[in-house]
Amino acid sequence: MTRRGHDTQTGETGRRPAAGAESQAVVVLGIDPGLASTGYGVVARRGGRLLALDGGVIGTRAELAPERRLAEIHAAVDALLEEHRPDAVALEELYFGQNVRTAFAVGQARGVVLLAAGQRGLPCAGYTPQQVKGAVCGSGRAQKDQVARMVQALLGLAELPRPDHAADALAVAVCHVNCAPLAMALAGAGEGAGAAAPADREDAGALA
Repeated sequence: MTRRGHDTQTGETGRRPAAGAESQAVVVLGIDPGLASTGYGVVARRGGRLLALDGGVIGTRAELAPERRLAEIHAAVDALLEEHRPDAVALEELYFGQNVRTAFAVGQARGVVLLAAGQRGLPCAGYTPQQVKGAVCGSGRAQKDQVARMVQALLGLAELPRPDHAADALAVAVCHVNCAPLAMALAGAGEGAGAAAPADREDAGALA
């Protein structure tokens, strides 16, 4: 197993995230799953800025048995979780345009990442490629080079994130950092509305 890192430390540089996305500090591990190459990217929102803490690729050798390759991915992801102590893990969902064999291998890699997160009690979220592109570039039809350039700009990186799997993983993490606060706010609003409904019905009955 090889873990090829990419120096994405940005210090205090970085662009401000979307409005309303800075209510709390958060660290997210983004994952672009794959059996041969699993991209990872660690993104933090601190003081209203997005920062890249780490990024790279977990590579496995094709001559190894599938179970050994999956074990190596699990061990590498667990080491990342231990090192960075993220608040959540965000993964790219399966792209069903892939052939069946590729999709099956990606699903297996995704499963061991979920296992590593579950063993530590960490919440996970999945995003389709279109959702990630929309969150990062404003369009679900953006090309890979556009995504990489926007990740570079949002995280204040000195150069484009490489390789592509690492860039994709950073984009997934950025997507979650910016989308999660809104999702939580909407969920809270929904729960509040549900809790208020019985009281509203009681008030209506009293007025009647």
